[in-house]
Amino acid sequence: MMDVVMITEDQDAVARYSSLNSGVYVISVQDYLQNFWPELQAAHDLYGSISQTLQEKESVSTEKEFTEHLPAEVLEAGIKSGRYIQGTLNVNKYRPQNEASVRPEGLTNKSTGLSREVWVYGNKNRNRAVHGDVVVVELLPKSEWKGKVTALTEGHGEEKRGEDESKLMPTGCIVGIQQRNWRDYVVTFPLREATQSQSRNSQRILTVPWDSRIPKIRISTQQADALQDHRVVVRIDSWESTSLYPNGHSVRVLGLAGELETEVQTILIENSIHVPPFSDAQLREMPVNSPEKPWRVDPAQVAQRRDLRESHLVFSIDPQGCEDVDDTLSVRSLAGGTLLELGVHIADVTHFVAKGSLTDLEARARATTYYLADRRYDMLPAVLSADLCSLLGGVDRYAMSVLWELDAQTLAVNKVWYGRTLIRSSYQLHYELAQALLNGEQAEVPELAQLGSEEKDAKLVQLTQALEKLTHVARHLRARRDRGGALELEGVEVRAQLDEDRNIAALVPRQPLEVHETVAECMIYANHWVARKIQETFPHQALLRLHPLPRQEFFSQLVESAGTRGFSIDTRSNKDLADSLDRAVDPQDPLVNRMLRMMATQAMSQALYFSTGALPQDQYYHYGLALDYYTHFTSPIRRYADIVVHRLLTAAVDMENGLSPSKALDSNRELEEIAQHINTKHRAAQHVQNWSTKLFQCLYFKERDPQTDQCCVADALIYAIHDDGVLVFVPQYGVKGPVYVKNREGQVVAAGQDGSCEWQNGSVRRHSDHITTSSSRGTSTFRLFDHITVRISVQSSRCHADSLNLEVISNKPPQQPPQPRCQGRSQLVQEVVRLAEEASQQAQEKEARRIKPSREEREFCQSKSPNLYSLLEEIRELALLDCASTA
Repeated sequence: MMDVVMITEDQDAVARYSSLNSGVYVISVQDYLQNFWPELQAAHDLYGSISQTLQEKESVSTEKEFTEHLPAEVLEAGIKSGRYIQGTLNVNKYRPQNEASVRPEGLTNKSTGLSREVWVYGNKNRNRAVHGDVVVVELLPKSEWKGKVTALTEGHGEEKRGEDESKLMPTGCIVGIQQRNWRDYVVTFPLREATQSQSRNSQRILTVPWDSRIPKIRISTQQADALQDHRVVVRIDSWESTSLYPNGHSVRVLGLAGELETEVQTILIENSIHVPPFSDAQLREMPVNSPEKPWRVDPAQVAQRRDLRESHLVFSIDPQGCEDVDDTLSVRSLAGGTLLELGVHIADVTHFVAKGSLTDLEARARATTYYLADRRYDMLPAVLSADLCSLLGGVDRYAMSVLWELDAQTLAVNKVWYGRTLIRSSYQLHYELAQALLNGEQAEVPELAQLGSEEKDAKLVQLTQALEKLTHVARHLRARRDRGGALELEGVEVRAQLDEDRNIAALVPRQPLEVHETVAECMIYANHWVARKIQETFPHQALLRLHPLPRQEFFSQLVESAGTRGFSIDTRSNKDLADSLDRAVDPQDPLVNRMLRMMATQAMSQALYFSTGALPQDQYYHYGLALDYYTHFTSPIRRYADIVVHRLLTAAVDMENGLSPSKALDSNRELEEIAQHINTKHRAAQHVQNWSTKLFQCLYFKERDPQTDQCCVADALIYAIHDDGVLVFVPQYGVKGPVYVKNREGQVVAAGQDGSCEWQNGSVRRHSDHITTSSSRGTSTFRLFDHITVRISVQSSRCHADSLNLEVISNKPPQQPPQPRCQGRSQLVQEVVRLAEEASQQAQEKEARRIKPSREEREFCQSKSPNLYSLLEEIRELALLDCASTA
């Protein structure tokens, strides 16, 4: 018989049952930790923090700081009647103390006719709601509605905040909270002097969250002094109406603030990303591929699949150094040149990842591979993502293929074949090499290096002809989508180059090449045709991707800004928008069109995954790509959505061949839950990537003297006008940010005849397309799309993320181009890596006695040491799995 230990905080239960000798031992949590986990200090600290929080009173005062939330039944009735509005609270990160908004669910309130956000001003009206909570709002009388703040941030410019009185926004107060969406928060302890002023015994501390949108959190701890300069993970427990701040408890310590690893882990936690090393149980599900036991193609699979190894010239085109090669391409002539066959071949991940397996559940939880500036966290174990599922050159691999038979002249589709294949990629090209071959330049193809000159030349001609055919087909596909209204948008895309040790070699902006569009068009084509196939077969349970029509008011800044240059932007449809963006070209400054396209991108809604049974068919449309059906099929190594689509496509092909699907498919409800989860994780992945890039930008400039280092001086383009400054884009570093022309002291930027700027007493006047300052130097003007010179420095923050500060030093562009040694983001990250390596070496010298980290710790930059947080996370996940299996 197995003994059972039951733990409880009910002291009566402990007293009543602890003496019974029946194989069941009832003890308190404290006794359990002391007897079973005496060395697990993190658990003891967590228990102490929670116990102290529960024991201490919130305040001796019963005076209410906030109004009580209305009962649930009152809220429900008010929402149904239209008196109240339900939505998610979004706190403005630039004005977190005063400004927040709630977008009505369903976009329009039936009673008030609201189709835009309700603004919530001040903490009192916010009524203890936290960013991300689902709240219920009551509109204030129209006499209390406010205009949108037009100053750049709080505390700048006039004492009275600038508001656009002509555009009053619906304004309300929060009367209830439908759902708390509290998560783990990273906080920093206040300085010792501030701590002592908060409490005599320094045990109840107001901590400052890293996310400025989150209010201060009061926790109980006896380690306030020891944790002065550390980042700490906390959780909110409650927020009473008698308290100005929520109460919480500490969970674990991340590390010293400012250290690279601490800041990276902070970014992950703040975006609710949990990526522990893959467990032994998950790795045991993986196939083996080692020098002693190399992986080989299964003869049974050869018999079941279409073998393309000898019949097709297959190749991949990816960024240089790419390990997870999801996709390969092929193109060949048929029937004496009257037909063309285009092939897209995608890694067959679902062959190795069975539905419901531990690896599948982990991939589903992660939903995507997370790319940071200096590392990545894979969705799948490395034996799959970088080896057996990666379509590397010269090795046999399983694939899922789509083959189109096209008319060679019109490129009309005669027929399409879908199915599982066996391929062997002949060439693993990178974008620059493929483009060089297309341009007829001399380029060395590694796979041909050992061949004789005659054979080498023949194979090079064959490869180049395939690339040219592929480019021809892609141009036709792109032109067809353009005619339908496809948009060519612009973003700030950065790619991290990693060396063999997975350290950053460079971080460079993506250089536009035609081969990028060629590959992208083929992938879009495959995604579109697979979407059509699975939607036809499973009309109520297929996973597709839509891009909703943007809201017209989001285009206002784009339309107004373009109008200042004489460009008319038509936003009535994607075709009208695409055509007007193509016409909005300044021959003297190509950056203007790029900036307009970036503004158009910013105005777009996000593309979303959905189940076809959840929406009517007229809402399936992808606005940006101008396609009626679209999904993601081409990247199953790094996106879980593609794995779901592969399973659907396999089932569709089986049904077409008269076979039943090998496993039951997800229902519409299950698929919609998966889609919502993936959407959330994809947004988190984008945020993590952006924050990681910002972190490295700050690390780069932090080590430089902005007054003397020319790399801190850059050209900037003005793209928006505000009451106290302008917003600019710095193309050299891909940086956007505010530039103030009026400071807190009331001084304004005054430009001399040579353009040089200094601070003087004066005034500011804002116009629709420019802003002017008046001082003893005269009048200085800053217009939309003007180029100015800015100095870049780092604005350090003890509690929050560091940020870049942009200061105008001339209202004219730089007179001389950047010095050769300032090579934009490539130089930026190389320098940061060098400094990080030096810091790491110093840390290693200081901590030479530390145990050498394991392979998992080096690969994932995470500790394997047991801690209660990870233990509780594992227990929670196992509990969820157990519930799911019994449902």
